[in-house]
Amino acid sequence: MAEKIAIMGAGALGSYVGAFLAQAGEDITFVDMWPEHVETMRAQGLRASGSQGDFTVPVKAMHLTDAQAITEAFDFAFIAMKSYDTEWATHFIKRYVKPEGFFISLQNCWNDPLIGEIVGHDREMGCIASHIEVALWEPGHVLRGGPVGREHGHVVFRVGEQNGQITPRSEGVAQKLDTIDAAYATDNLQGERWAKLCQNGMGNAISAMSALGSQDMAEDSRCRLIRIHLAKEGAQVGLAQGLNVVDINGISVNTWADADRGDVFEELDGIMTGRGGRVNWLASMAQDVHKGRHSEIDFMNGLICRKGQETGVPTPFHDAIVDAMHGIDDGSLKPDPANVDRIMRAVGR
Repeated sequence: MAEKIAIMGAGALGSYVGAFLAQAGEDITFVDMWPEHVETMRAQGLRASGSQGDFTVPVKAMHLTDAQAITEAFDFAFIAMKSYDTEWATHFIKRYVKPEGFFISLQNCWNDPLIGEIVGHDREMGCIASHIEVALWEPGHVLRGGPVGREHGHVVFRVGEQNGQITPRSEGVAQKLDTIDAAYATDNLQGERWAKLCQNGMGNAISAMSALGSQDMAEDSRCRLIRIHLAKEGAQVGLAQGLNVVDINGISVNTWADADRGDVFEELDGIMTGRGGRVNWLASMAQDVHKGRHSEIDFMNGLICRKGQETGVPTPFHDAIVDAMHGIDDGSLKPDPANVDRIMRAVGR
């Protein structure tokens, strides 16, 4: 019998992964807070379109209030909520997963330790989804932009245990995800997670506060400078923690860490100029701001700041980004390209 799989949080990434797994024959149930999304999926199925084609698949979808009707426990659950909803969402779905079941953080930020504290560290795995551009602008329809990882030799999904061991279950989940895009089981969850954090940290907030897309940022020398220094700080903080940080955006962590060297900066600036993508994509944090949602800034760039303080690594660019995004979140600052200059002034450029 197919394993029963819950996806707690049918946002863009959760919906995209769930749509492909359901199409592959997996027993998927979505649990989500957006009523229109749930009702559309129930009535019309879930449509996935974009760079991997276009299809609609019938799915099971539940409102939070429907969970009391669950009579058969899930074998495992993906936690695909925004980071600030991780704690309550994990407590919520925990009761509906078998005692021998497990939980997978399918999220942008580093929520593995928190989920492990709630369900047991031996019952939690992390899943990094690297370089996958997905958006959910309307109920029942998830869109993927950008190139498919396999086409470029890039592995999108990396599944890992907190203890660093490769296990049958991490390999099993990776095998399921491999039906969507390239996937593997990793023995370096923390290093993979930190690289993704740096990747997100160098682009998400800039896009969110400026309303600029990926092509806009690639063409703007100020944005490139800010993004390079954000990656530099993140790389330096990761190395200071002793993490085995994998390549960030396909470039070694040591190269990013050396970005203050003129020749290295020029090399990185040249690379960034050519990485605007095929469409002018808004980052996930920019999508949240556009929808009026709170950002994940304190769990993303804010975490790099906190770890920088712990390790004695200065993070002035991240500090400025966090401060500006707090203004976006509380409404005192509006998304505008002029906010790029705000960051430049804050760091003395």
